[in-house]
Amino acid sequence: MPGYVSLRPGVQAPGGSANWQSAFLPGLYQGVSINTQVTTVDALIQNIRNQYTVLPEQRRELDLVHKLNELHSQNLQKEAQLEARLQAYEMAFKMQTEATDAFDITKESAETRAAYGNTSQGHQLLIARRLIERGVRFVQVWAGGWDHHQDIEDKLPAKAKEIDQPFAAFLADLKQRGLFDSTLVMWGGEFGRKPTKDRNGNDNPGRDHNNRAFTTVLAGGGVRGGTVYGATDEFGSAAVTDKVHVHDIHATVLALLGFDHEKLTYRYNGRDFRLTDVHGHVVKGVMA
Repeated sequence: MPGYVSLRPGVQAPGGSANWQSAFLPGLYQGVSINTQVTTVDALIQNIRNQYTVLPEQRRELDLVHKLNELHSQNLQKEAQLEARLQAYEMAFKMQTEATDAFDITKESAETRAAYGNTSQGHQLLIARRLIERGVRFVQVWAGGWDHHQDIEDKLPAKAKEIDQPFAAFLADLKQRGLFDSTLVMWGGEFGRKPTKDRNGNDNPGRDHNNRAFTTVLAGGGVRGGTVYGATDEFGSAAVTDKVHVHDIHATVLALLGFDHEKLTYRYNGRDFRLTDVHGHVVKGVMA
């Protein structure tokens, strides 16, 4: 299985494939995007099966292609895109046998599926647990439809209801299977909502973007449970106590994963890059 899987409910997330690419890291580390809006494994991962060639024959073909590409790669002095393509071939072959099991939620008991709920979010989080169980290191679950510029009184409760049951089931399932303490769960977005109405010509107003106050939920591996860190002003318009910048979140996540964000670097184009650039402080108040 790949090390990074991105689960999306049908449509592409804003920004498209840039959301699961690997930036300046080698192509091996980019994610595999899966459309969970469909139900069968063949539809989830298009072209997962070869209808004309059996696996042993495919293995022989891939070995030949690999040898030819290796020769080409030596002439190019290990060109990064070709290296990523070689690894992608191998990943695609392995997924024919491994993915067909991991993404088949019908193998779960009726009780487990009922706990998550028969919804897009429920299916995504159940697949996420199955991937984590099989050693996938990073699973990203997309949930769209939270950008409420209008009719927020009806739409926000509906969206919260969509995630409430499956998210609770996901955490309980991780605990029941002994995976909770070794899994860091992070739930959030890139901004909050302003406390004032965003009429913008709407009869049923919503609220505009707010990058000065929003919430991220952390649970699982290394996190201090039952903790609220930071606070806004009385209107909820801006953080005023124990402010946390996005670089601080990244530094904290890396620390929870066992990395020192100031020392973790990758050389690219002649420069040592840090994932937090020159910023970030670990928020020790949320750590167990």
